[in-house]
Amino acid sequence: MALIEISDVWKIYDLGEVKVEALCEASLKIDEGEYVALIGPSGSGKSTLMNTLGCLDRPTRGSYRLAGEEVATMSRDDRAGIRNRRIGFVFQNFNLLARTSALENVELPLLYAKNISTTARRRRAEEMLTLVGLGDRMDHHPGQLSGGQQQRVAIARALINDPAILLGDEPTGNLDSKTSFEIIELFRQLNEEQGLTIILVTHDQEVARHANRTVVLRDGRIAADTGDFDQALQSLHSHQEVRSEVSERSEGHESLEGL
Repeated sequence: MALIEISDVWKIYDLGEVKVEALCEASLKIDEGEYVALIGPSGSGKSTLMNTLGCLDRPTRGSYRLAGEEVATMSRDDRAGIRNRRIGFVFQNFNLLARTSALENVELPLLYAKNISTTARRRRAEEMLTLVGLGDRMDHHPGQLSGGQQQRVAIARALINDPAILLGDEPTGNLDSKTSFEIIELFRQLNEEQGLTIILVTHDQEVARHANRTVVLRDGRIAADTGDFDQALQSLHSHQEVRSEVSERSEGHESLEGL
């Protein structure tokens, strides 16, 4: 049984007079322990798919089964519960509390957990910070840490509830190339050594290249799903070239009309 299985998923946003099909007929299976990159041009449906997989939103229609449970029909509270138990999130902007230490930032998700003592919560946070290489920075506030270190704190926080899935939304978007590589190496280690299922949305081809599987989206549809990154790039670039040609022809037609 796949850890994640979506089948014929649509997400339609009703904006009054206009309806936007952000996801169309999306079907996808992801097994436990996979490392998957979601790529595509802006507006292709990457973030919508990420929000669906992360139980932040539910599809307009279609099925989403997470570890065998049907998520698409769950209430908001039930989705929140399964999200807290099974999924960790890492975002582009870190989302750390500026006036609290790295250790306190990592502890935050456990403040709402029942039956866990302050000592156990602190010990778990220390373990996670050590895992991401910040055992000597626990008392530092975000302003005292580099961008890469802040993202490591965010990753440690995402791991505090021992999730089965780590979702990253442009996790290297605010980092320089050297620091980006360090963060991607950390994701690789978590995948290979901890068996964590990792799904990343990224515009950065070098980030996507490190995944074992690439899913290409365009116009709300899954255009390619492959373990061959060059094949994924070909699918992505061929579509962009077609759109460019169509745009050029349209502009040329408009200029002729003006003569």
